[in-house]
Amino acid sequence: MDLTRVHQGIEEELKDAAARVISSGRYVTGEENAALEHALAEMHQVEHAVALNSGTDALLLGLMAAGVSREHEVITTPFTFFATVECILALGAKPVFVDIDAESFCLNPDRLERAFTLKTRAVIPVHLYGHPCDMPRIAELTGRESGIAVFEDCAQALGAKLGEKPVGAFGDMAAFSFYPTKNVGALGDAGAFITHYENLAEAVRRLRNHGQSARYQHDTRGINSRMDELQAAFLNIKLKHAEKWNKERRALAARYDELLADAPGVVAPPVKPGCEHAYHQYTIRAPRRDEVQRRLNEAGIGAMVHYPTPLHLSKALSHLGYAEGSFPEAERAAREVLCLPIFPGLTAEEQERVVNSLRKALEKTL
Repeated sequence: MDLTRVHQGIEEELKDAAARVISSGRYVTGEENAALEHALAEMHQVEHAVALNSGTDALLLGLMAAGVSREHEVITTPFTFFATVECILALGAKPVFVDIDAESFCLNPDRLERAFTLKTRAVIPVHLYGHPCDMPRIAELTGRESGIAVFEDCAQALGAKLGEKPVGAFGDMAAFSFYPTKNVGALGDAGAFITHYENLAEAVRRLRNHGQSARYQHDTRGINSRMDELQAAFLNIKLKHAEKWNKERRALAARYDELLADAPGVVAPPVKPGCEHAYHQYTIRAPRRDEVQRRLNEAGIGAMVHYPTPLHLSKALSHLGYAEGSFPEAERAAREVLCLPIFPGLTAEEQERVVNSLRKALEKTL
């Protein structure tokens, strides 16, 4: 991924934003933060947004605000980045996994209900690679009377939609990452928490500032997760281009679909009906994946595997007692997925080179 291409045409705006922040004398949670929070809330059809230091902190502080603690269980997918489960573990709660849907790579709601116990406090559906989870079905299963919070992990899915509704607007709360490689990335680390509910937003605002409700008034324990003004200023500029960049990603994905239509053994990423994919990653399934990836990398193609080990089989979670075969679809995906280069500025010629290299790699491995 060439991050510099994303900035072509907006370099002067970014430089002006940096100069504006430097001259303001206000470098943490100032006017740029407030503007970003307003834009994010409006974009996602919610009442509240809180700018934070990272997407990981958005997950952690959201779970804290929801009251997750040692006696609770939190249900999520075993096929995601470690940060999703890391935040559950940080609070002493128990992660409980539900297998994925084979097409979307997202948590399979048909398997969700059987995972509920009296200890279930939250469900974290992950919109993996930018494909929306089946949020209406998840909302139906949790229900308002259940006391189970629905916390959308939108780290890879800014701009994805179900119908006309953006991801992040379905659950009780949602977390976003603005890590530089995301569809809208900061020039450093940054994240955000959004919610429909004022009490959750205010709790996260306190938690991000050492638990303070006012200066030196610590109502609870917290952390330091304030977004600096420089990143907020950059994101205020880049967020205006989010729709354009996502349209470009979708066009690139459609081009890949055409080029790969007859590639032997390759399964292009399907999109579920009613879903608008954000294509943070263009993720194929490939036979003999590791060998194919090695040959692509040797040819100078940055094909990546996200994620080679499902979480339930990671060493850090061995205490949970899961074994190989516990979640067969997640395990199969971990063996087969391969992410091809996709980012704004990728040219048609480069896509053809990627696909031609892939075809050659397949010929040598099949």
